[in-house]
Amino acid sequence: MEKLRKHIEEIIPITDEEFESIKPFFTIRRVLKNQYLIQQGDEAKYEYIIMSGIFRVFYLDEDGKEHIVQFATENWWMSDYIAYFNQKQANMYVVCMEPGEVLCLTLDGREQLSVILHKMEHFFRVKLTKGYIALQQRVISLLSNNPQQRYAEFAALYPNLIQKIPKKYIAEYLGVSRETLSRLYSNNK
Repeated sequence: MEKLRKHIEEIIPITDEEFESIKPFFTIRRVLKNQYLIQQGDEAKYEYIIMSGIFRVFYLDEDGKEHIVQFATENWWMSDYIAYFNQKQANMYVVCMEPGEVLCLTLDGREQLSVILHKMEHFFRVKLTKGYIALQQRVISLLSNNPQQRYAEFAALYPNLIQKIPKKYIAEYLGVSRETLSRLYSNNK
């Protein structure tokens, strides 16, 4: 739980007493490689903060083609947010790519925490805003950058992930073929 406290304190200061009131809202879950946290059709009960591991958030289209929306690693938040905030069935999948640990937070818990500790409402707003900005930047990159630019941007933003995530998934995330990614990778060595 100390990782959680450090993460929160990157945005807001909290006292020992405040942290003790925050802890009960989070549950710890260990996750195995290839284990799903969310699958299409599930109720998206939780938002997750990653304590360790790497996760992939993706959507399957009608043809069964995977479209990766996000990779997530330590201190990142993830869920099927449309389903989570609207309390609907999930359309996304969240799968663990290497063994990890997450903290789970229900929407009701998030709302209660925001009421009893107003600082946390500010924390959640900042996290949500940063996530929205990152998603918008990703969409703009996909729409306006060529594969070389998208790869360079990914490598600059996430240098630690480039070595840990199988090239197949990086190619899917960037919207290029595996062969194109191999050429881009070779050109950037």
